[in-house]
Amino acid sequence: MRRTAKTARRSLKVDRLEARLTREQKQLINRAAALRGSSVTEFIVASAQQAAAETIKDFEMLTLHDEARDVFVNAVLHPRAPNAAARKAGRRYMEQHGR
Repeated sequence: MRRTAKTARRSLKVDRLEARLTREQKQLINRAAALRGSSVTEFIVASAQQAAAETIKDFEMLTLHDEARDVFVNAVLHPRAPNAAARKAGRRYMEQHGR
């Protein structure tokens, strides 16, 4: 039996995902998939993957606006000198890690 690229891709897909939907949700998804010219499965997987990637990006990216951005940039560009507690912690770290 000759393996095509499509059957090779299919063989990698071993996990399943199931969901219960309302009739209205299913009709909406069916319609959207048809408009895109894809199967319902392809539509759901692509949509879920995109939503997952965006969610992860939103949680991993620090976004600052206006005054908060200015305070952050200023702190990075002009850090304060370490206080006594920070110097003590630095010495303790160096002693514990042999540096």
